[in-house]
Amino acid sequence: MANDTRPPASSSTGLEENIGGLLTYLLGFITGIIFLLIEKESSFIRFHAMQSTIVFGGIFILGLVVGMIPLIGWLISLLISPVSLVLWVFLMYKAYNKERYHLPVVGDMAEGQVKKIK
Repeated sequence: MANDTRPPASSSTGLEENIGGLLTYLLGFITGIIFLLIEKESSFIRFHAMQSTIVFGGIFILGLVVGMIPLIGWLISLLISPVSLVLWVFLMYKAYNKERYHLPVVGDMAEGQVKKIK
């Protein structure tokens, strides 16, 4: 493994960008919203916060809607939970490794929203 001599990038929160990016996913859309409100400098953290908010907010709403459908909704919920867990771990891993990973469709939406906010 090569030594990286660059100083770790930080943010207005005082966290290194990769730690801040990981934390945006920790509690799903809740930490995404929190970091959108408190992060002022790092576009990396703001991107991950927006992606977290869109993805996990969407999954939360989908779970609520699907949960109202008898039987079939319950079966679909059984599929949503493990997919959500895998996605959650995957996105935290990518953020921790300093990757600005764009999910299909949602990643571009998040990038566009971050540019509008700044």
